[in-house]
Amino acid sequence: MNDFVVNIIGLAKKQHSFEFQLGEAFFNQYGSQTVAKGDFDAKVILDKRETFIEAHFEIRGKAALVCDRSLEPFDQIMNLHRTVRFKYGDNPGEVTDEIVVIKQEQESLDVGQLMYEFIVLEVPIKKIHPRFQNDEDEEDDNEGSMVYQTKSEDVPIDPRWEQLKKLK
Repeated sequence: MNDFVVNIIGLAKKQHSFEFQLGEAFFNQYGSQTVAKGDFDAKVILDKRETFIEAHFEIRGKAALVCDRSLEPFDQIMNLHRTVRFKYGDNPGEVTDEIVVIKQEQESLDVGQLMYEFIVLEVPIKKIHPRFQNDEDEEDDNEGSMVYQTKSEDVPIDPRWEQLKKLK
């Protein structure tokens, strides 16, 4: 039995709280392409109502990543808060990132898959070791500016542009 599946068929129509420890076994189960290791504490609050279930996710911890620049391992601290609404309907599927349609007869929810997706989406595109973070901030300040500019004296300027310059 999966440790991250919550039985919803027997839940009363009120709030229910579940806590999970997400470690290496969790990442082995759901995928280890982006994040192979980590240590997280997760709290899921399910608010069951007549026509939907609202799930509030609070995930805190650190993911073990590898720096894109130096290939050194480092820990990325994460603090996530997400909400997903499971609505009852005839055609199960994901409507948006925050709304999922499930059948009325569905017995359980795999919250582990959602928690894994939330963690993976929080991983930065450029994984930079914290000791290089200041270097990255300085580089970002120059982003979009020209590194060098050449001025060619050989190319004649269009006379129309010359006329426009005189209007300044």
